[in-house]
Amino acid sequence: MANSPQAKKRARQIERRTAVNKNRRTRVRTFLRKVEEAIAGGDQAQAKDALKAAQPEIMRSVTKGILHKNTASRKISRLAGRVKAMA
Repeated sequence: MANSPQAKKRARQIERRTAVNKNRRTRVRTFLRKVEEAIAGGDQAQAKDALKAAQPEIMRSVTKGILHKNTASRKISRLAGRVKAMA
């Protein structure tokens, strides 16, 4: 348990940041799920639109420190490949 005032403050800051990061991570997963569902549904037009919406959101998560740059690039690349393969 935090005893010093500084440690107590840091604990409060971590709580707030954890909540913000959880929301951001959830938002990214929602965009990813929409692309996955469109691919599973077999609708290429819808999958393309979902991917187009998901790409900036995934890259934004990189700048916010939610995902690593290479992880985000890999996810986008694999999703794009799967959408392209639907043709």
